[in-house]
Amino acid sequence: MTEQTLTFTLDTGNDTGGDVVIRLRPDLAPGHVARITELASEGFYDGVVFHRVIPGFMAQGGDPTGTGTSGSKKPNLKAEFSAEPHVRGVCSMARTNDPNSANSQFFICLDDATFLDRQYTVWGVVESGMEHVDALPKGEPPRAPGKIVKATVN
Repeated sequence: MTEQTLTFTLDTGNDTGGDVVIRLRPDLAPGHVARITELASEGFYDGVVFHRVIPGFMAQGGDPTGTGTSGSKKPNLKAEFSAEPHVRGVCSMARTNDPNSANSQFFICLDDATFLDRQYTVWGVVESGMEHVDALPKGEPPRAPGKIVKATVN
C-alpha cells in the first residue's frame, strides 16, 4: 500500500515566474501539515506576501498582515521538531522564542541552515519551482514583496 503524496502549491504569479510545488511531510509533522492544508483550503494564504527574504538564508511568508507579527486566528501549534536537516528547499514553520508558537508563518530555506535543526518544525520540501523562490524580491521587508497569488493542496 502506497501513501498518497500531498503537495502544497504556491502560485507566485508572473512577477517571479510561477508555481512552487512543495511535497508535504506528514511523517515528520502531522499537526503542521494538517494546519497548512486547512489554511490553504480556506484561502488563507491567497494574496499573502513574502515579508522577509534574506539572500543565502530563507524566504518567509504566511502572515496575513505582511508584517511578520501576525498569524491565523487558530491556536498555536505544538512543536514537532525532528532530525530532518534544514537544507536548501526545506520548508519549516516560523515561530517566536516559544517553541510551541508556530501558527501560519513558514519559511523556505534558500541555502543550508542546519543551525536551525531540531529547533524549528520541518513540514515539507520544494519539489519544483525553487527558481521562483530564488527570484523573490529581497529585503526585511522587500520594497515590493513577492506574494502567493493562490495556495492549493493536492
